[in-house]
Amino acid sequence: MRQVISADKAPAAIGPYSQGIAVSGTLVFTAGQIPIDTETGELSGNNITAQTHAALKNLKAVVEAAGSSLDKVVKVTVFLQNMTDFAQMNEVYKQYFTDSPPARSAVEVACLPKNALVEIEAIALVG
Repeated sequence: MRQVISADKAPAAIGPYSQGIAVSGTLVFTAGQIPIDTETGELSGNNITAQTHAALKNLKAVVEAAGSSLDKVVKVTVFLQNMTDFAQMNEVYKQYFTDSPPARSAVEVACLPKNALVEIEAIALVG
C-alpha cells in the first residue's frame, strides 16, 4: 500500500511531488527537504549551519508525520551546493543523528531549489 505523507510542520511541496510516501506501513521515503521556514515560505538562514538545521527540522517533521522518527532513519542523501560546506554540515548533522547514524551519501550539485545551500532526503522505518 502507498500512502502520501503531508506534514503541517514542514513546508508544503513547491512542485508536483509529495513530502513523503509510506510503503505498506513499513518504510517512508521523503522528498528532499530544503531549509524553508514554514511560516514565511522563505529560506531559513543564509549559511550552511543555519540551513542544515532548518532542512533537518523539516525532515524530522515529515518522518514524524509518517509515524516514524529520526532514530528510525536508515538512509540519508545530502545534496550540497558546495562540497566545501561538508564539514560544517556534518557538525550540525551529528546533532540530529547521535546514536547509530544511518547510512549516508553526500553529493555536490550545481543548484538547488530556491538557491538553497543544502537539501536532505531520507528513508525511514515506520512503526
